[in-house]
Amino acid sequence: MPCTVQRASRRGVLASLAAASVIAANGLRAAGSSVPAGRLRQSVCRWPYARTLPLSDFCHRLKQIGFDGIDLLFPDEWSAAKDAGLAVSMGYASRRDKFIATGFNDPANHAMLLEELEMALPLAASAHVPNLIAMFGNRVAGIGDDAAVANCVAGLSRIAPLAEKHNVTICVELLNSKVNHPGYQGDHTAFGVAVMKGINSPRVKLLYDIYHMQIMEGDVIQTIRDNIGFIGHFHTGGVPGRHEINGSQELNYHAIAVAIADLNYRGYVAHEFVPTRSEPFESLTEAFQLCTV
Repeated sequence: MPCTVQRASRRGVLASLAAASVIAANGLRAAGSSVPAGRLRQSVCRWPYARTLPLSDFCHRLKQIGFDGIDLLFPDEWSAAKDAGLAVSMGYASRRDKFIATGFNDPANHAMLLEELEMALPLAASAHVPNLIAMFGNRVAGIGDDAAVANCVAGLSRIAPLAEKHNVTICVELLNSKVNHPGYQGDHTAFGVAVMKGINSPRVKLLYDIYHMQIMEGDVIQTIRDNIGFIGHFHTGGVPGRHEINGSQELNYHAIAVAIADLNYRGYVAHEFVPTRSEPFESLTEAFQLCTV
């Protein structure tokens, strides 16, 4: 019994210290310091809020909460983030229909995709945008997984030297094919890792979407630990439904955030969920606090 009491007391002290450190970090941010809130750089994906909130207003509100960046902006939107003091943590190379379905798994797409990235990489470097998003693409008849991996390696290897020259990372996203993106070929971590190993570039990495990979394979924390060297970016979202990342869903996002931070990850964790609250900034503040570790 005395040992149990001592252990509980120690946990309480550690929890208090952790809370105090978060409060202190947030206070420094409010005072204009560059000290981050916690060990992770957090950002927010634009698209769930695009129809209801003007971009400039949205960026300024995110900055007030304490976010470091905003995800998934087109090149003509990057200046709005900069004006609000936010980084563009992930940019698009172009505006194009069927963006997700059209990927590097099919050689027929390579010329177009490479041209887009060749144009966008120097622009991203000039605007200090660290990441550009790319896709593996939907399955094509006659192209199995092994061939698709080889195709992705061949195509992305051609653009990797330019990405390295400009110090911008191309992040290729893992998505679920069960619920949201039927037919998407890069729907398991092993597929993406095989591509990354084939390219072997510090500037071509995976966008590990926690929501999507929980649906497809689970075991999120161990998978991240085993493959962190191949991951350049994270997205969040509650499972099921891609809503808030709080106790209403099945993932423990605070524990996931701790696991990522413990790996000395230096990229961004971007929140990509559709809020159910009428006041979306309550949900975003909650997510920011959950992942401040």
